[in-house]
Amino acid sequence: MAGAVIVALDGTVLTVAQPTLQRDLHTGFAQAQWTSTGYLVVVAGLLVFGGRLGDRHGHRLLFGLGMLGFGVTSAAIGLAPGIGWVIALRVLQGVCGALLQPATLGMLRAAYPPDRLRGPLAVRTAAIGLAAAAGPLLGGALVTASGWRAVFFLNVVPALVLGALALASVHRDRDRERVRPAPGLDPAGALLLAVTLGCLVYALVGSPGSGWTSGNGAALAVAAAAGAGFVRHERRTSDPLVPPELVGSRAIGAALGVLVAASAALHGALFACVYVLQETLGLNPFESALRSLPLAVLMVAAAVLCPLLLRRAGVRRATAGATALLATGILLLGGDFGTPVICTAFGLVGAGFGTVMVAATQVVVRQAPVAYAGVAGGLQQTALNVGPVLGVAAAAALAGAGGPRLPLPVLAAVAAAGTAAALLLPDASSPASGTRIRGRGTPLVRPRRDHDV
Repeated sequence: MAGAVIVALDGTVLTVAQPTLQRDLHTGFAQAQWTSTGYLVVVAGLLVFGGRLGDRHGHRLLFGLGMLGFGVTSAAIGLAPGIGWVIALRVLQGVCGALLQPATLGMLRAAYPPDRLRGPLAVRTAAIGLAAAAGPLLGGALVTASGWRAVFFLNVVPALVLGALALASVHRDRDRERVRPAPGLDPAGALLLAVTLGCLVYALVGSPGSGWTSGNGAALAVAAAAGAGFVRHERRTSDPLVPPELVGSRAIGAALGVLVAASAALHGALFACVYVLQETLGLNPFESALRSLPLAVLMVAAAVLCPLLLRRAGVRRATAGATALLATGILLLGGDFGTPVICTAFGLVGAGFGTVMVAATQVVVRQAPVAYAGVAGGLQQTALNVGPVLGVAAAAALAGAGGPRLPLPVLAAVAAAGTAAALLLPDASSPASGTRIRGRGTPLVRPRRDHDV
C-alpha cells in the first residue's frame, strides 16, 4: 500500500510543479508536458508485462527492484540539469513504475485468501485517495518553499527503504511452492501490447493540447495494427501473455470495463470542471478546490465502508449503484447550480468512484488464479491508466466544440455505460473462484479450502 501511495503522490505533486519547472528550465509547454506524457506512455505499455515478470520471478523481487529504481530516478530528476534529462529520466521512471504497480496487487493476492481481500483493497484504495487529495497541497507547499526539484526528492528515502525491505524478504516468495510451472514471458506478445497501448496513449494525450495532427493519426494507426497483431499472436501461441483463464472470464472482463468507464468519466469530468468553475463561474483556483473537497472526503469514506456494503449487497448491486451515483454526480456538475449542489455533486462522484475502485478491483484480483495475480494486477492498472486518457481526450474535444459544460452529460452517459457492465459481475451468491492448476493439458480447478492462501 505504501508503494501504491508513493506512485499516486508522484503524479499529483508533479502536476503542481510543472509550471515552475517550465520557467526554471526555460522550456516550452509541450516539452514540460512530456515529463508526464513520457511516463504515461511507457507505464501503460509495460504494466501487463511487468505483472507477468512478477508471476514468473516473484512479486517481492519486482516490487523491490521497481521501488529502488523509482527512488534512484526521483533523485536523479531532482538533480537534472535540463529538460531533456528530466524527460529521459521520467521515461526510465515509467519502466520502474510498470514493475512495481502490478506487484502491489500481486502481493496482496498472494497474502490473503479470496474471501478476505475486500478489507486490504479498501485500505489500499483509501490510502491512494488520501495521497491524491494531499498531493496538490503538499506539492504546492514544496514548490513555493523550495522549487520544483523538491517534489522529486520527496519520494527518494521512502522508495529506497521499501525497495530494500522487499529485496531482503525475497526468500519468502521463493520458499512458497508454486501451484503450476512458472509461466513463460511471451516477449513477442509483450512487445505488441506495449506498442498498442503506448501508441494509443501517445495519440490521445497529444490531441487535447495540439489538436488532431498527422502524428496522432499515425500513432493511432500503428496502435490498431499492433493490436490486431497482438490478438492474432495470443490466439496462436502456446503460452500467451494474457492467459485464457483471464481472457475467458466474464467477471474479469466486466470489472475491467467498469474501471475503464468509471475512470474515464471521472477524469474527463474533472478536466471539464476546472474550466466550468474558473472560467464560467469566475472562481479562483483555491475556491474551486474548496468546492471539490467533498470528492476526496467521500471517496476515502466510500472505500473504507465498501467491504461492509459488498457483504450486504453483493458485488453486482454495489457496483451498479456506485456507477449510477457517479453518473448522477457528473450530470449535476453540468447544470447551472449554486455551491450546495456543486459540493453535493462532487460528493456523489467521490462516493461512487471510491466504491467502484474497491468492488471492481477485488473482482479482478479475486477471480484471477494466484499464478496469474501479476498479470491481473497489470490489467487493472492498465485500465486505470487508459481510462483517464480516454476521458480527458474526449472532454477536451467536446469542450473545444461546444464549451466546457458540453462534455459533462456525455461523460455521465459513459459512467452509466459502466452500470450496464456492472450487471455482468458476480452476485452475492456467486462462489469464490477455485485455484486453477494448469499443466500441459486441460486446465484443472481445485476447490478452494479455507486454509488456502
